Amino acid sequence: MKYKQLGSSNLKVSELCLGAMTFGEEYGIGAPEADCRRVFDAYIAAGGNFIDTANVYNHGTSEKMLSRFIEGQRDYIVLATKYALSSRSDDPNAGGSHRKNLVQSLEASLRRLETDYIDLFWVHGWDSTTSLPELMRALDDQVRAGKILHIGISNAPAWVVAAANTLANERNQTPFTALQLHYNLVERSIEREFFQLAVAQDMAITAWSPLAGGLLTGKYNRQADPSAKTAGRLTSNSRRAQVLAEKNIDTAESLTAMAGEIGCSPAQLALAWLAQRSPVGVIPIIGARNEKQLEDNLASAGLVLAAEQIEALDQLTALTPEYPQALLSSEFFRTMMYGEHG
Repeated sequence: MKYKQLGSSNLKVSELCLGAMTFGEEYGIGAPEADCRRVFDAYIAAGGNFIDTANVYNHGTSEKMLSRFIEGQRDYIVLATKYALSSRSDDPNAGGSHRKNLVQSLEASLRRLETDYIDLFWVHGWDSTTSLPELMRALDDQVRAGKILHIGISNAPAWVVAAANTLANERNQTPFTALQLHYNLVERSIEREFFQLAVAQDMAITAWSPLAGGLLTGKYNRQADPSAKTAGRLTSNSRRAQVLAEKNIDTAESLTAMAGEIGCSPAQLALAWLAQRSPVGVIPIIGARNEKQLEDNLASAGLVLAAEQIEALDQLTALTPEYPQALLSSEFFRTMMYGEHG
């Protein structure tokens, strides 16, 4: 396992992050503690040090399991957890990114994890009602109190992140050092704004659902249509969902064919593409319900892709240029802006 610097934080984290959303069975997609322990131990043995969880994962079970798993090696682990999503549906203050929910969520996570501090504390999503001055000051207060070392944000528009970091830097507060975003071979929307943002503000990108809910593992094909599991959740329009499902199936089959030619699994190829093509070095968050799945994912760290292989995968799901980037990069606009020197 190689290590990467996590944005401007100077934290050194392993190139694959272990996601702990499957630690616990309350959501119906996880695993019992014995299996999770084997997954955790195998990840650590492979050199992994970056663990990602959240206060709501399996209603807190994920954090409780991790408290037992990290015992005796807390200093080695770069531990990340999140807050903002509602932890109690009957309490109007138990959700959102405002100060009260931040404080009560953080304190609860510290108790469940049995630790004094969190290495990386994520805002799980932008709630659109908490003001950025309140959010950044509330987060910075917890950094100054020593309960958080670094902060990140997930599922927020690029302009929100840019505005929040600008505000924090102007007020000598802690800026976001990392982004956690939905990104994989069939969901590449973040490339339009977030890559440039990450470069400009020295932020890391971690990718959730890097295998598109299993679509990119090779287990789905024309006989096992994943439309309800993957494409359907990305859109509410049934016709659009059908078109997207067909496109995703084409991508999955092409990925499987390329993996066969290279001599690796489709999952390994999809993860290697994620990690090797971005200008900021994306860190995939891998989730495994058993040791076999983990070992397959970990093997992606040793797979080095040639430039032509990355390009071939790029072309499977290449984004259509959109405004304003399409205009700004056009020869017409550059001539209008710079004249004959464009």
